[in-house]
Amino acid sequence: MNQQQDQLEALHEIRNIMDRSSRFISLSGLSGVFAGLSALAGAAVVKWHLSQHNIVYRNDYTVSLNWGTILFMLGVAAAVMVVALVLAVYFTARKARLNNHRVWDSKSQRLLLNLAIPLAVGGVFCALLLYHGIVYLVAPAMLIFYGLALVNGSKYTLGDIRYLGMSEIVLGLLSSFFIGYGLLSWTIGFGVLHIVYGTLMYLKYER
Repeated sequence: MNQQQDQLEALHEIRNIMDRSSRFISLSGLSGVFAGLSALAGAAVVKWHLSQHNIVYRNDYTVSLNWGTILFMLGVAAAVMVVALVLAVYFTARKARLNNHRVWDSKSQRLLLNLAIPLAVGGVFCALLLYHGIVYLVAPAMLIFYGLALVNGSKYTLGDIRYLGMSEIVLGLLSSFFIGYGLLSWTIGFGVLHIVYGTLMYLKYER
């Protein structure tokens, strides 16, 4: 019985070593939590801006928003992204340092490349939507391409991130049908789902 247990432990250790050699496993769940909180704060700012200009998103999504409002919303989204990236780098570096792992190596480079390709394509597509005045599909497109990026990058990091990506894709597709709820879906996708995912990952890998 002890010999069998020792063999199982040895297999488990070999699997962990293989995972560490092929996957970037230093992503911190806290980065997801704080990214979600940043998104919720950004959504609150956008909601405040819309209320100040008497814009009800669910009623006005078929109307061309003025460029001032569009640029404000894009600015908030960009600010949320920058804050989320800075916090992700901080918490990931901290976790890597605690576990004596390198942050910048071939694994993290492969991860970033596979995340960047769908995100870059999604950014161009969203710009095209804005160019043609199809503002109400920008939020769903952000969710879909972000989800694709996560699924694509999950091969090079914690496999759990795939489920977050699939959730983002499903939410983006749903919000493509119910286009009056784009802002709400954006808030859920980038805010709530990140917080839930980050909390679960923190409890699973970092406690």
